[in-house]
Amino acid sequence: MSTMKVWSFDRYGPPSALQLRERDVPQPRPGEVLVKVAATAINPSDVKNVSGHFKASTPRVPGRDYAGTIVAGDGRQGEEVWGSGPGFGVARDGAHAEYLLMPSAWVSRKPAQLSMQQAAAIGVPYLTAWSALVTAGDIQPEETVLVTGVSGAVGRAATQIAHWKQARVIGASRSMDNPSGADAIIDTTRQDLAAEVKALTDGKGADLALDAVGGELFEHCLHALRRGGRQIAISSNPQVVSFNLVDFYHGVKRLIGVDSMGLSGPDIAALMDLLRAGFEEGALQPPAVQTWAFEQAVDAYEAVAVGGAPVKHVLLT
Repeated sequence: MSTMKVWSFDRYGPPSALQLRERDVPQPRPGEVLVKVAATAINPSDVKNVSGHFKASTPRVPGRDYAGTIVAGDGRQGEEVWGSGPGFGVARDGAHAEYLLMPSAWVSRKPAQLSMQQAAAIGVPYLTAWSALVTAGDIQPEETVLVTGVSGAVGRAATQIAHWKQARVIGASRSMDNPSGADAIIDTTRQDLAAEVKALTDGKGADLALDAVGGELFEHCLHALRRGGRQIAISSNPQVVSFNLVDFYHGVKRLIGVDSMGLSGPDIAALMDLLRAGFEEGALQPPAVQTWAFEQAVDAYEAVAVGGAPVKHVLLT
């Protein structure tokens, strides 16, 4: 039986807790496919996972996003695929491996115009942004969307998706830099978020807010909404926030939580199919990517943990 290399952790800790291991290549059963992984992205949630944030059972192979080629199973040999997976790296072994086994229904065809490393960088950020804005937020043309943490991976994905859906984006960040391409930027370190949003919307407020930061910005986002506006929460740092309930219900506002880790395998494949259309049409563009050799995973994890750079870190197998 042939073997493969995987990155695995058997204790929680910093990136150095990861160890390069050798395992048998799994064999697909009926209804399953074996993917030869070409590239696999490292998300901030992967770093948190290794640290014990999600309390994954160990030993565990981390990694949620991948791109590669089906090499066996379900009659789909040779198909180039991309995506993510339910519970990858937490409830089951993830994508930081040379081969990945999963049900065929979990797998989506990769856009032909994206390279493997570009395709591997799409999963979690774009799935989260789509689930927030489209599935939960029901974004509509000509609406104004407030996106906090707009310079981050989810924020940049959300901006692209909102523009694809013909909505306007007001981005909130800790500087006036605008790598997301938002229509307007608010610097939350020196400007009042709600007041600036009202000024940019003729006093009405945003129709929809995607709060990718949480914490101290949570209630400010609620204040920035128009009457009847809706807010999507995807961040939990810290886990407990407070807000004025009277203002909330007098404003007829809605608060909706989104958990991308709760998506099922078929759900993820269906969303990746929808995202593929955006890339094929040119409405969506992949992020800048920094690639690392598979053996450099610990260094790549440390780069993700530091953060700050508007690039996605991707391992090449």
